[in-house]
Amino acid sequence: MTEQTYALLIDGVKVATNDHFTVLNPANGQTVGHAPKASTAQLDAAVQAARTAFKKWSAVSDEERQQACLNIAAKIEEHSEELATLLTKEQGKPLNGLGSRFEIGGAKVWTQVTAALQILPKVLQDTEEGKVVLHRKPIGVVGSITPWNWPVMIAIWHIIPAVRTGNTVVCKPSPFTPLSTIRLIELMNEVLPAGVVNCITGDDSLGAAMSTHQGIDKIVFTGSCATGQKVMMSAAATMKRLTLELGGNDAGIILPDCDPKEIAEGLFWGAFINNGQTCAAMKRLYVHESLHDQVCEELANVVRTIPMGDGLDEANVIGPIQNTMQFEKVKGLVEDAKRKGARILTGGEAGEGLFYPTTLIAGVDNGWPIVDEEQFGPVLPIISYRDIDEVIERANDSPNGLGGSVWSKDIEKAKEIASRLECGSVWINKHGAIQPNAPFGGVKGSGIGVEFGEEGLAEYTNIQVIFS
Repeated sequence: MTEQTYALLIDGVKVATNDHFTVLNPANGQTVGHAPKASTAQLDAAVQAARTAFKKWSAVSDEERQQACLNIAAKIEEHSEELATLLTKEQGKPLNGLGSRFEIGGAKVWTQVTAALQILPKVLQDTEEGKVVLHRKPIGVVGSITPWNWPVMIAIWHIIPAVRTGNTVVCKPSPFTPLSTIRLIELMNEVLPAGVVNCITGDDSLGAAMSTHQGIDKIVFTGSCATGQKVMMSAAATMKRLTLELGGNDAGIILPDCDPKEIAEGLFWGAFINNGQTCAAMKRLYVHESLHDQVCEELANVVRTIPMGDGLDEANVIGPIQNTMQFEKVKGLVEDAKRKGARILTGGEAGEGLFYPTTLIAGVDNGWPIVDEEQFGPVLPIISYRDIDEVIERANDSPNGLGGSVWSKDIEKAKEIASRLECGSVWINKHGAIQPNAPFGGVKGSGIGVEFGEEGLAEYTNIQVIFS
């Protein structure tokens, strides 16, 4: 069977390229398809198409933009199985569990919820001295750079609020997982005016060109802290607006009143959703010494029940690590911990290809790379603590500050501890449960700005105050 060769989407038209690159299935190394490698001239054409479309799209009524987003949601639902299958092939996550069908369903719901959001003019003053009204206006052309872990969902997080607020978009997906995003944007172009959403693909140099491009007014980027820093530096010359959702090394804290058996499954999915390849997954687990061994045992019991394998097999709910670079990073961190004397409770030995078994590690602490660095894979270090003030300090001892969680039967006590954590989101008795109506973003090195909810919508606007 001949693999499909994909095209760029510029000004509502499929555009062929001279060069392509191969996209591989991480579960078996087979070719999924051939993605177009855009030239800088094609990037320029996409930006120009978006700039031209912005003139009309920014003037469209709020109701029409809302309906356009709902039409996109309907397209996602109509093609959900097609998108999920393509996503599984290129990303590796299984169809089932919290995998591709879950991601596509989430993309539809996120689109619907975002469609319903509004930012109305705000009257700041209405007196004899005059009336002052704050308006929010679309920024212009938004450059969207998305990662390989949730390629469809994160494309929706970037594109839909931009479209909803009257902006136009040039989206560049990760070269590891571009195909499902290309298909998503093809579907969007069936219901949107030409040029409102464009898709270009290529290597990392294309993203760098976007962050310096004079015709792009805002960059929204989800990815590593190191790349986010480069985006911020290169965007400075053009004073681009920025939303950066960067890495997290989220800590979970288990208080001594917990029942390890009751929380084990929640802990597992808090850490290992998408095989741990999620910014807001739990990457460090601090357990009170009185429960440490029990939590280790109960978590290990859950790990042994979770089937891992090719995501197209309906029985599997955990897949491979998406790419070799990430696989080697995870493997290296585990091997370093083993050399230092850590106890491997489950996993710890690389499997075939890019499959790495779900790995629990004990006998580690802050200062170890396995704890201090974001693994972004199927590995969870479990750390014993005695004093609550000390463990809060250890949880906060990180350049990252994306999310955190506190696990306890005493909800008020958990909330008090949550308020002391240096991160943008804290969950009680769960981890990573983001919602489309609640703003999400990091502090410290985990990014700038927020996504979701009205606050996330506002990130795609400029303020204009009118005095009359």
